[in-house]
Amino acid sequence: MSGHSKWSTIKHKKGAADAKRGKVFTKLIKEITVAARMGGGGDPNSNPRLRTAVLAAKAENMPKDNIERAIKKGTGELEGVNYEESVYEGYGPGGAAVLIESLTDNKNRAVADIRHIFNKRGGNLGENGCVGWMFDKKGYINIEKKTADEETLMETALDAGAEDVREDEDNFEVITAPEDFEAVREAIDKASIPYLEAEITMLPQTTANLQGKEAEQMIRLMEALDDCEDVQKVYTNADIPDDIMNKA
Repeated sequence: MSGHSKWSTIKHKKGAADAKRGKVFTKLIKEITVAARMGGGGDPNSNPRLRTAVLAAKAENMPKDNIERAIKKGTGELEGVNYEESVYEGYGPGGAAVLIESLTDNKNRAVADIRHIFNKRGGNLGENGCVGWMFDKKGYINIEKKTADEETLMETALDAGAEDVREDEDNFEVITAPEDFEAVREAIDKASIPYLEAEITMLPQTTANLQGKEAEQMIRLMEALDDCEDVQKVYTNADIPDDIMNKA
């Protein structure tokens, strides 16, 4: 499984087990607000970015009132914070690439906090463009093998425009071009195939294999970045052994 999927899976498991739901809601509310402001209005049916954000919020059981308030803050119907989008790039232990998407109301605070986390966790914040070229923007749908018939999934996804369907021991990964993501996800929904996650993401072109202490340090770095209030999403090309990942 790709470094991306491993990290997504461990976050999913940890999120179900710990008390971080408040932080998850905060990030989702930020994304809904910005999507409503920048993505084309407050109607999810005509705003793909907002539709994706709302579906993610519903998957986390966010109350409907919270979602509607976030949309209204984005459209200006309610007073809200003006968040700015930024991308930061750097290197983790072992030279693994790290790409960070930020939504913040204070860019100076955000970059200072992110730099501090890198320095404390054995990495370093780099210049814009230093690792971004290593990632491709893609639609990504992660499905447990036990919940899907391979032939049905392959036919459904590829007919709807998916680029690829990958597999490992436990999961299928459906990869799409960003513009085809909605059509593929809707087709999978209509086929009643459940998925663990569905998002527009950044997939690494190649992976950096980490072992031992470097792998453990990388997990700590990713966790710290993910906990930062100004960080929305964190991507890496680190490939960490399952035994180390499962102990995280």
